[in-house]
Amino acid sequence: MSRWRAAVLASYAASGIAFATWVSRLPAIRDGLNLTPGGIGLLLMCMTVASFISISASGLIVLRMGPKLTTRIGSCMVGAGLVTVGFGASIAASPLVVAAGLVVLGLGTASWNTASNVEGAALERALDRHIMPHLHGAFSLGTVAAAGFGAWAAAVHMPVFWHFLISGVVVTTSVVTAGFWFRAEKTAAATHTYRPDETDTFQDPSTGPLPIITGSPETRPEPGKAAAPLDNKRLVALAWRDRRTLLIGVLVLGLALAEGAAGDWVALALADGHGQSDAAGAVGYGLFVTFMTIGRFAGTSILDRFGRVVVMRWCSATAVVGLALFVFSPVPWLAFVALAIWGLGASLGFPVGMSAAADDPVHAAARVSVVSTIGYGAFLCGPPLLGLLAEHFGILHSLLAPLVLLVVSFFLAPLSGQQNDKSVQPNEAR
Repeated sequence: MSRWRAAVLASYAASGIAFATWVSRLPAIRDGLNLTPGGIGLLLMCMTVASFISISASGLIVLRMGPKLTTRIGSCMVGAGLVTVGFGASIAASPLVVAAGLVVLGLGTASWNTASNVEGAALERALDRHIMPHLHGAFSLGTVAAAGFGAWAAAVHMPVFWHFLISGVVVTTSVVTAGFWFRAEKTAAATHTYRPDETDTFQDPSTGPLPIITGSPETRPEPGKAAAPLDNKRLVALAWRDRRTLLIGVLVLGLALAEGAAGDWVALALADGHGQSDAAGAVGYGLFVTFMTIGRFAGTSILDRFGRVVVMRWCSATAVVGLALFVFSPVPWLAFVALAIWGLGASLGFPVGMSAAADDPVHAAARVSVVSTIGYGAFLCGPPLLGLLAEHFGILHSLLAPLVLLVVSFFLAPLSGQQNDKSVQPNEAR
């Protein structure tokens, strides 16, 4: 069990390294290609479209290939994408090559992240305690390390190509090796059986228990008899029709956009909006992910004490305060304080949302893919759209857009509570 946990932690940390590597060098990429904020937004859109295509199919991909193989292939694609982006920025000086690298990066990252969340949810159920914040904390540790290395690389003017080549090799090697100890595929099918003859319900705070129709009486098996497993496409289709899953996705959407906006625009906002150097911009992003990491590693005890609903409300409110303070800060030092508050607020939204989506182990992969699609859609689509807003209103004021969705997340927090799903009866399935 300890090796399994270490392997999953390594996968999350490598994902953070990959993300922060290219984010920390965005100013250098912009300067090397002479791009405006709108041009950066269009480049990011290339990655967004690829990621959205990948994340939309990630449920079927993970169900078909399993989280282990999906994670390995995804990490290899991410490594190749990083090298291509670095080549395009430093050697070819071509926006088209950078865009191609971001497409490969996006295709690999999206499915890899869904597979990691499925593997992490299986580990959480096996340990029978909250650990998803720790896993996402490992992601944040990876971003802190990569942001620190990126700040140093920017300060010494290391070419983007060599920086990205080193990071790509580290990411791919660590994840391919960690996959040897993944166990989700060995534990899920052996312990649970789906019984569609029983009515599924979930508790919605506004309507009470809502039934989920599982089929006509003619297609249901007789009581007491195990049904044949649902095929992958039907599992995904049921997840997209599950109201609680969709609303959890909207809940995660606001907090994911707050995190994604910081990842893509904090370095540039500090440089262009608050008059700081490129190296200071990388340090600012490192500060953000440092406090996000602190929040995630403290999240397990906080969740055990206060529960998901209170924690999600606290996250939404804190993110609003930090984001607003960053935008309207009159002096640079206060903007750095705001980044710490913003990081704490964004820390637990995504991991708690993944745990809530994975309450039912039978539907975990499909429902996690749905919530991931919605959440990563905001995480990936939001920042490029903010770039277009920045063309007209400036980078700092464009960051006010996520505040509206954070308010929506605050009011949807009750949906993150523990689901008592009767569709899975582990004791009867044995």
